[in-house]
Amino acid sequence: MRIPVYLVANKNVDADQVTDLTRAIMDARRDLRDQYPLLAQISAPSTDKDAYIPIHPGAAAFFEDSQKTFFDKYGDELYYIPMLLGILASFVTATWKFVRLDSTGKIEHPMNSLFSLAGPIRDARSEADLNAIEEKIDEILKAELARHAKDERQVAASAALTLAAQRLEHLIQYRRNRLIAG
Repeated sequence: MRIPVYLVANKNVDADQVTDLTRAIMDARRDLRDQYPLLAQISAPSTDKDAYIPIHPGAAAFFEDSQKTFFDKYGDELYYIPMLLGILASFVTATWKFVRLDSTGKIEHPMNSLFSLAGPIRDARSEADLNAIEEKIDEILKAELARHAKDERQVAASAALTLAAQRLEHLIQYRRNRLIAG
C-alpha cells in the first residue's frame, strides 16, 4: 500500500526560502537514496495549474528551473538607483550654485571687489573717504576669510586676497600722505 505524503507550505512564505528548501530535500534524496530506499519515492509534484494541490511558486521555480538570479531580481534597482542618485546630485549642485549667487545673478569674486576700490582710493578727497574705503576692504576680507576658514584647498585664494588687500593698504597710505602734504 502506498500513502502519498505532501510537504505543504503557506503561500505567504517567501518563494526563495521554499526554493532553497526544495533544493535541499531533492539533493538529500539523491544522496541518501541508497541507504534509505523509502526516499526514492519522493518525487516532483505536478506543476499543472489544475493540480489537485497547487504547488508553491518557490517549489515550482525549482522544478521548472526558472529560479531568478540576483541580477534578475534586482537588475532594475541596480540600473535606476544610480541614475536617480546622479539626477539628485545634479539638482543639489544646481541648487547650491543658485543659493551662492548674489543679487545680480552672478557670483562676485572678492578680487573684483577689491580691485574696484583702487579708483575711489585715488579719487579720495578726505580722510573720511579713505576710512570708508578701509571699512569696505575689511568687510570683503572678513566675508572671504569666514567662507574659506574650513576649506584648506582655498589657501592660494586667501593668499591672493591678502596680497591685494596689502596693495590697497599701501595705496591708501600713499593717498593719505598726499592729502596731508596738501
